[in-house]
Amino acid sequence: MTDRPPLPPFTLETAMRKVQAAEDAWNTRDPQKVSLAYTEDSVWRNRDTFVTGRAAIVTFLTGKWERELDYALRKALWSFTADRIAVRFQYESHNASGQWFRSYGNELWEFDSHGLMRRREASINDVAINESDRRIFGPRPESEHGQDIPLQ
Repeated sequence: MTDRPPLPPFTLETAMRKVQAAEDAWNTRDPQKVSLAYTEDSVWRNRDTFVTGRAAIVTFLTGKWERELDYALRKALWSFTADRIAVRFQYESHNASGQWFRSYGNELWEFDSHGLMRRREASINDVAINESDRRIFGPRPESEHGQDIPLQ
């Protein structure tokens, strides 16, 4: 099995790198690429949807990014232990009719010894916004890595 650094046990520095790597991957909107960060039997709860396995993750993400257009994400480390990380995040996207949303959420992650995520639990709320209220435009510039995200 191939390792996916940084590996547990996490330090503040490696936990922050893991969060940024996840943000960068999700901002590609490439379901196959994103799925490689998860174990073959990874278990997810995403809102009210339960997903098990890498193939199901690809299917889920494909549908997600077909509905959530121009998706752009920011994640921030909330807390960590040796093999778990908690993040808060926000992302913006619009639907096919052009309505923009800002989605706020929290995720709990658990990793195996190879640095692959074996469990992901996400709680997410959506708020309709005007396009003029957007503040997340594409991937985060490297100069902003590690910065927090505003609450509102």
